[in-house]
Amino acid sequence: MEFFLKSEDNNDLTIFITGNFNKWNPKDPKFKLDKLDDSNYHIAISDDWLDDVIEFKFTKGGWENVEIDKYDNITPNRKAKKASGKMESNVEKWRLNWGPFKEEFYPKVELIDEEFYIPQLDKTRKVWALLPFDYDESEKSYPVLYLQDAQNLFNEGSAFGNWEIDKKLALLAEYGRGELIVIAIEHGNDDRIKEYIFDNDAVAENAEGKKYLRFITDTLKPWVDQNYRTKKDRENTGIGGSSLGALISIYGGFLYPEVYSKLLIFSPSLWVEPDNNFPMISFSNPYKIKVYVYGGRKEGSKMVSRIKLFEKSLKNLSLQKLYDFEVRTNISDSGTHQEFFWSQEFPRAVEWLYIDSLESPVKAKNELEKNEAND
Repeated sequence: MEFFLKSEDNNDLTIFITGNFNKWNPKDPKFKLDKLDDSNYHIAISDDWLDDVIEFKFTKGGWENVEIDKYDNITPNRKAKKASGKMESNVEKWRLNWGPFKEEFYPKVELIDEEFYIPQLDKTRKVWALLPFDYDESEKSYPVLYLQDAQNLFNEGSAFGNWEIDKKLALLAEYGRGELIVIAIEHGNDDRIKEYIFDNDAVAENAEGKKYLRFITDTLKPWVDQNYRTKKDRENTGIGGSSLGALISIYGGFLYPEVYSKLLIFSPSLWVEPDNNFPMISFSNPYKIKVYVYGGRKEGSKMVSRIKLFEKSLKNLSLQKLYDFEVRTNISDSGTHQEFFWSQEFPRAVEWLYIDSLESPVKAKNELEKNEAND
């Protein structure tokens, strides 16, 4: 079957077709369109690959660059019948790096406390809550993700840029996948390294990571569960971060698997534990833990190799039935050790950890609207 596309809103990015014929992979090299001229594209797909009714969309290599309409709205999945032999389509506009973002879906940001007391460290810390945009109009309870380094997560003006998780949560909400509370904990500035290192005096003398994890698990989480409508069980609780924040989150998963079932691990500082000798607790029935790992090839010569070794060690622990890890790893060829790349990865990680779907995110939106219409 032949697919023809016309799009005048173009840049140099390659266009792909994705759908129910390739498990909605948005960057499948087998389904790259040929450029006919400045605004016309074409691909021929063998009928053997296609169902009688085809659902599909066009992307520029990822859901962050998927087709939208001229008003910046999500478009429904396109449909075609294989028997027609030919399909002509027009794309008026494309998302660019997940944007544009709609303000009506932005999360409700609350400052929990300027000086939340940490009894384990006898310190205080600024802690934020990012709630679903419709939290006040809903009676639902929500899963929770605890993230480190709040200064670089959504606040404008950060010296290093930020993840823009408020915008990314708005995007997920627009697609009907934003039912999540994020608790963002600011780091301790000069004490950041000491608090994110578990027990390694060679890296940080008098490391406080063990006490910091006890704060999140034994003090902050019970407070959050008491003051917000949360799903308190481990199946709906995750922890994560980047760099050293990712490292301390790995420790959290190993030491408190009865609390955290989801780990968001971006560009982890595995140089601190090159042999992956993480402290472990034995359980008669190993807990299942989902781990999303991201790294960039331009972060340093050893980032990717260390991630591969880390992934291998998790698989070995699963084989030994000490833990039950499910791991998803994404390596970016262009990724550097910067917030921009962690920002790009955040929606993919949240979707896999909390929603567990490989389908087009638009399908969730279509189903949500269909269910609302039937209510």
